[in-house]
Amino acid sequence: MNPTGMPDLPEDVCPYPRVFVTVSGAHLYGFPSVDSDLDLRGVHVLPAEEVVGLVHGPETLTWMSEDRQTDLVTHDLLKFCVLLRKRNGYVLEQLLSPLVLETTPVHEELAALAPGLITRHHAHHYLGFARTQWRLYGKTGELKPLLYTFRVLLTGIHLMRTGEVLCDLNVLEGGPAYLPELIALKRAAEHVAAPDRDFAPDVEALTARLEEGRDSSSLPEHPEDGGALHDLVVRIRLRGMASRLP
Repeated sequence: MNPTGMPDLPEDVCPYPRVFVTVSGAHLYGFPSVDSDLDLRGVHVLPAEEVVGLVHGPETLTWMSEDRQTDLVTHDLLKFCVLLRKRNGYVLEQLLSPLVLETTPVHEELAALAPGLITRHHAHHYLGFARTQWRLYGKTGELKPLLYTFRVLLTGIHLMRTGEVLCDLNVLEGGPAYLPELIALKRAAEHVAAPDRDFAPDVEALTARLEEGRDSSSLPEHPEDGGALHDLVVRIRLRGMASRLP
């Protein structure tokens, strides 16, 4: 066990050095059930010879434990940084997750650059994610996609207002008063039907708030990292980090 209380990963999970591994999914969002899978996300670093030559190493690696209760997905540093610059809220959440399984000084550098990468256009990510989960709820009637809908809308609203990435539905403000009841139901089982209630008015109201927040946000139109992300990728790649990270 590591200090987070999460299980350590086997040494042979990834053949490349890792920049970080953090917890995503329901554990990050504040409503894991007793039988929830553990979703781990992170970044690995391909050596220069597997990037500049004819044979390229894997941009994305996936691993699942034998009991299928833990899965790990890591992107190569370059791919991850490209995603960071594409108003992708999902990778921002992975980078800034407070539930850290593995970290390095490079992880700290990336996290320090994150504020300069956040724009008002990240609202599009959260609006799109909410629409997808709301449609899934409409098809299945399950509580999980309904909670995901509320979570992403409230995260997006908070981000547009403060520039802070906050994912825990228990902490996010401005949601319907019944959310704690829904969270309690979800914690009892991963797949459970949502209560028989009309949630559409609240989802529509939060969607409108996110759209208004996007339009009035003081966040910039474009990332303002000033090339620091590029410099970091080049420096780490050329350092030849085939065996370990600093």
